[in-house]
Amino acid sequence: MKVDPAELGAERIYRLMSGVVVPRPIAWVTSLSGAGVLNLAPFSAFTFVSQKPPMLAISVGRKGKDYKDTAHNILANEEYVIHIADSPLMKAVHDSSVEHPADISEVEVLGLETLPSERIRVPRLAAPPVAMECQFRQCLEFGESRSRLIVGEVVMIHLRDGLMNDGKVETHALDPIARIGGPRYARLGEIVTLNSVFQTPKSTD
Repeated sequence: MKVDPAELGAERIYRLMSGVVVPRPIAWVTSLSGAGVLNLAPFSAFTFVSQKPPMLAISVGRKGKDYKDTAHNILANEEYVIHIADSPLMKAVHDSSVEHPADISEVEVLGLETLPSERIRVPRLAAPPVAMECQFRQCLEFGESRSRLIVGEVVMIHLRDGLMNDGKVETHALDPIARIGGPRYARLGEIVTLNSVFQTPKSTD
């Protein structure tokens, strides 16, 4: 089977690509509107782009002809929080993707508890195992749809107690959720640990 992207509209291409590029981590983002409304939305086009300083990127599309509230809020206030949700929060993550008017807070609709951040004004959610306070650094637009790739610097990281072991995050304890095609999500399956191809085998003598 062959698929020519030039023959497809944006919606069909999105469905195809979101079914192929899987699994995708989910950035669960809180941001503040100019009126002080706390917005919450999930984004599965998400990755880190720098380790020093730590920087994260999310791709924010449009809702109709306008950009989503998250993009407006981040570009206006230059602060936001990216959370990593675990499996007990799967339904809340999905429900937060429902579009609401800008004056409606998804956090309030879902009854989620918040905590103050330390370096920024945007509150963070209390329930997720990871919350990363971010300051906006760069925005790039791509394609005919002008999707916005928003890059921010992580200025503070909040981790649930018990997640770290010897300086590393215990993935099983984190229990992250991932997005696959359509309104479908996934949890971790088997985790396989492989030796580096550059690692010299230890002598058995």
